[in-house]
Formats: sequence, C-alpha cells, structure tokens
Amino acid sequence: MEKSDCLYDAYLSILKEELVPAMGCTEPICLAYAAAKARKVLGSLPKKVEIEASGNIIKNVKSVIVPNTDGMKGLKASVAAGIVAGQPEKVLEVIADVKPEQKKDIADFLENTPIVVKPLDCVARLDVTVRLFDGEHSAMVRIAGHHTNIVCVKKDDETLFDCPCSDTNANMTDRSCLKMDKIYDFASTADIEDLRPIIGRQMEFNKAIAMEGLKNDWGANVGSTILRCGVDIRQKAKAWAAAGSDARMSGCEMPVIINSGSGNQGMTVCLPVLAFAEEFNVDEERTIRAVALSNLVAIHQKTGIGRLSAYCGAVSAGCASGCGIAFLFGHGLDVIEHTLENALGMAAGIVCDGAKPSCAGKIALSVEAGLLGFEMSKHGDNLLGGDGIIGCDAEETIDHIGRLGRLGMKETDVEILKIMVE
Repeated sequence: MEKSDCLYDAYLSILKEELVPAMGCTEPICLAYAAAKARKVLGSLPKKVEIEASGNIIKNVKSVIVPNTDGMKGLKASVAAGIVAGQPEKVLEVIADVKPEQKKDIADFLENTPIVVKPLDCVARLDVTVRLFDGEHSAMVRIAGHHTNIVCVKKDDETLFDCPCSDTNANMTDRSCLKMDKIYDFASTADIEDLRPIIGRQMEFNKAIAMEGLKNDWGANVGSTILRCGVDIRQKAKAWAAAGSDARMSGCEMPVIINSGSGNQGMTVCLPVLAFAEEFNVDEERTIRAVALSNLVAIHQKTGIGRLSAYCGAVSAGCASGCGIAFLFGHGLDVIEHTLENALGMAAGIVCDGAKPSCAGKIALSVEAGLLGFEMSKHGDNLLGGDGIIGCDAEETIDHIGRLGRLGMKETDVEILKIMVE
C-alpha cells in the first residue's frame, strides 16, 4: 500500500487511536476519568456524588480491582479514586500516580461521602455520567461511546461542552474502511518506521505485565497454571496473554497498551504473536508487521460488535492473534482469512460476564482457537461457508459476528447483568 493511498493514513490513524496506554481495567478507569474531570470543573471536594452507568459498565466494574486503592472494587471506589487523586490530563492513566497518603484519603472519602449509583436503561452501551455537588455548586461530566469520549460537561446550570454524537467510534477515524485484504496489504508494505513506535511500545508494555503475572501471585494464576501443564510454544503463547490478564484484573499497577478500548484485548492480540516470534527468532520487522495485522483484524471484528457487549472481546483478539501468527510465518491472505473463519467458528459463543480473574481463562481459550484455526488453515482443513455462522468469505463472517454480538446477544446481556446483581 502506497503512502499516498488514503487508506494508509486511515489505518495508521486507527492504530494510533486504539493502541494507547491504560493503567487498570478500562471501565473503572473510564469512571475515574469522568470523576477527575468533574472534580476539576467543580473546583472543590464534593459533599455528594451521583453516578449513572449503563449495564455493561456496571458489569465490567463490579468484580475487578481498581489500581492504587489497596484492593477496592466497584463503581464507588473507581469514582472516589478519580475525585480524590485523579489527574484528568493523563486520561486512561488518570490514577496511575496515586500517592500513599491519598489511598487513605480515598477510603475516608468513600466512608464519609454519600454516593448514589443509578443504573441506566441502556445495557448494551458504554455510557457514564458523574455528578458532583458541593453546597450550591455542582459539576457534571458524561462519557459515552468509547472510554474517553466526553460528550457533555456542565458546571452549575451552565453547559460548558455538549456533543450530541455518542456513537462507539465518535471522533475517531471511520472503521468501515477496514477489510481483510487491505489490512494484509498495509501490514505487508507499511513503512516500518511508521509502525515501530506504535507496535514496539505495545510489545514492550504488554510483555512486562505478562512477566509480572507469571512471576507473582495474581488472581487465579491462569497463566502459571497453563505452564504447569507444559512449556511448549503453544502453551507459552496462551500463558503470556493469560498472565497479563491475571495481573491486570487483580489491580496490578502497570500500564498496558489497549486495543478496542480493552487492555485484555490489547494483550491478547500482541503477546501470543510475540511469544512465537521469540521462540522462532523471527526478526523485529516481521514481528512488528504481524502484531500490526493482529491488531487491525481485532479492531475490524469489534467495529461491528461495539466496544461493550455480551460477546467476549477476548474471542476477537485471540482469533486475530492466530492471524498474526500465520502472517509471522509468511503465509498469505488466504491462509490468514481461513484462520480467522476457523477460529471464529469454534469460539464465537464465549460470553462476557464482566471483568474479573476468569477473563484470563477466556483469553487462553480464545488464543487456542486462533492457534487451532491456523493449524487447520495451513493444511487446508477449513470450515465451510454455511457451517453455522461462517459466511461465504472472511468479510461476511465478520459481518455475522458483528450481528451476533451487537444484536443477537442483547437479551443475553440483560440476563447476565441480572444474574450478577441479584
């Protein structure tokens, strides 16, 4: 793909927009970011707090540890951390630099400040509003569509900012330009110096937290458990991705580079490819290109599904990692597309029941689907169009997955949330 091609700039922009650092699970951090922004607008420590949140936000915040809070969980802890210690200019690293004394201040604020949580009737959306009150003064910040997309800011009765657009990819490059053949072309021919700073940082950050997850006791230790079952490269690829999630879901205070608004997905598209590259001494340029392809294939799938859904995002990422590994070993577009179709045909039924330690296990299962899909594809043993949700080609299959996640699983999302809050 030539640099003069408009798709070149679009694909590079998509990578830059999606592959950003975040410290902590992005749904609690989204709340902390909104709260920190509202505190800055209010100009004082509030005496009362109101939180409105969509079902998927509630689901993904309920069971995950908020970093730098000494093990706290939940919406109230997320918002309190943002109010007391948040630095809104750091966006998804808003609570990365909490001082030791501020952790006590967060606990005191939670104990002494009324905080009301109101569920919004929009289960399948990313939508949060934080309102702060101090005497006669108030401040409000709403984020919708994606984790940093502020759509409304108010102080007292004055609207400081209002943007009616709250679509998933609002204020971002149009993702409809993503197609498998164009992704393959871009990954194969892009100027490596354009890719290196974006992908290199992702590999560095995400491998670091994976090694932490394997070294120490985090969550359910899924990554370490996998390696106890064997240490071949397939096990290692699954273990690295799972171990990063082990640490991240349990409050590890290390940043990750996300994909599609998710740190788990950012690790899953990257770490299995990196594990194979290191095992087989693949050169840096080929590795970067393979990870870039894996990222874009995952984003392509998620465009039709949406940021949050009852459809587990690890599936999109794990299946994409199989495509990245196929590219790593020099296979062409046909093998890569069949890898994706095979993997999705086997793993598309995994549901998202919130962020928590079991996410690491779902990541491992999804990476295994990606690896199996690749093994099938390179030997010509492929699932056929019309087999379940498999379409006549990769693009139609991706469209089917989008419909399944966005439309077909709406009621599933409702029931998952009911089960979780009962």
